[in-house]
Amino acid sequence: MRFLTAGESHGAALVAVVEGVPAHLALSSSYIDAHLSRRQGGFGRGGRMRIERDRVEILSGVRGGFTTGAPIALLIRNLDWPNWERVMAVEGPLEGERVTKPRPGHADLPGAMKYGHRDMRNVLERASARETAARTAVGTVARRLLEELGISLISHVLCVGPVVAKEIDLDRVEGSPLRCGDPRAEEAMKEAILEAQREGDTLGGVFEVRVRGVLPGLGSYTHWDRRLDARLAQAILSIPGVKGVEIGDAFLNATRRGSRVHDAIYWEESRGYYRETNRAGGLEGGMSNGEEILVRGAMKPIPTLSRPLDSVDIESKEPFPSHRERSDVCAVPAAGVVAEAMVAWVLAQAVLEKTGGDTMEEVRENWEAYRERVRAF
Repeated sequence: MRFLTAGESHGAALVAVVEGVPAHLALSSSYIDAHLSRRQGGFGRGGRMRIERDRVEILSGVRGGFTTGAPIALLIRNLDWPNWERVMAVEGPLEGERVTKPRPGHADLPGAMKYGHRDMRNVLERASARETAARTAVGTVARRLLEELGISLISHVLCVGPVVAKEIDLDRVEGSPLRCGDPRAEEAMKEAILEAQREGDTLGGVFEVRVRGVLPGLGSYTHWDRRLDARLAQAILSIPGVKGVEIGDAFLNATRRGSRVHDAIYWEESRGYYRETNRAGGLEGGMSNGEEILVRGAMKPIPTLSRPLDSVDIESKEPFPSHRERSDVCAVPAAGVVAEAMVAWVLAQAVLEKTGGDTMEEVRENWEAYRERVRAF
């Protein structure tokens, strides 16, 4: 499977083309819309989320509620487009001032240098996290495939700024404004966000994606670019603002002796092989090992500030406050939902590499045959 997205933050729409999805997979726009809505939620979001109500239009590759095996085209219209039609016109004269004051922490300056743009709106429009709406739609297609095989995903927020969740109840996450499983920590997170907002600042944090139902052996130890942990890390790091990835207890494990890190292996006739601990996060040697997959992402504070940092005008070379766009105070919960989509995409790719099959019937049959082989090993 592969996909490509196109579109700008304030353009007419976001577009995605998804190739390689097997035929006969049940898929509906309402299913994708539900996950797009999850991406738009979260305490600390900005005014853009009050404007956009993301809805997907499936233009091809689905007929009668089932995929056909042909490329799937997805369209998400930007409801704010009428206000930007002149600024973002594809043809004809453009309105609005050129963006010449790059924002620290954004793609503005290096992107302008790379492509030779004197108006950095050409950079910031595509580098914007708005693009993750298209990726969430794409990853939701992959999620639908995984569900057919009994694989489930959930994300939750571990920390916002200095506030860390300690007692985690995953059952409350979907009803939580911050997608946090610790109600006491969540209240402290809200206060931290409000304080940052009052001071014209922003906050980052850490989210975690958990995946259950993955059989051992997805990925490979034989080639560097087929290692599942590496592919998951690349997918998470591709989310705007994410600067670090952890599999399992990676950073804590780095401070411990091996005897306190590696997960001992046991066997029972009713369970087969299993582990009492999961410090490896469900991945060993570049492959899934049958335990729950745990992937964490560290998101930096959003670099668009109400009180802009110092910058330089690329035309005059004079010092100026950096350009400011409409933005969030904290988007860690949304990043977790996007991460679910990206993890689902990588796992669906790995599943199809393992099972093959042009139809979901073939995929399910091959997956179950592999499950039986693993049980009997």
